[in-house]
Amino acid sequence: MFILDDLLFRPFVGIIDALHTIALDELYDVRALEDELKENQLLYELGERDRAEYERRKEELEAELEIAREAHEQLSSGRVEVKT
Repeated sequence: MFILDDLLFRPFVGIIDALHTIALDELYDVRALEDELKENQLLYELGERDRAEYERRKEELEAELEIAREAHEQLSSGRVEVKT
């Protein structure tokens, strides 16, 4: 019975695991957040964004980046927690 279960369900578990990893990579895209931080800095330096908006957006992006890095760290260590 266990052999049959392994043959029938193991491929689906592998596919679901791969889809989960891809979804988390897209949801917590560290590179995109770093690019947005650079863009925010550039817009401020060019004068297209005022200081208050620059600071607000910078804080938001840094918080998102910290969460994304933590998620990637958990993914690479193999321990993923789902918080509700």
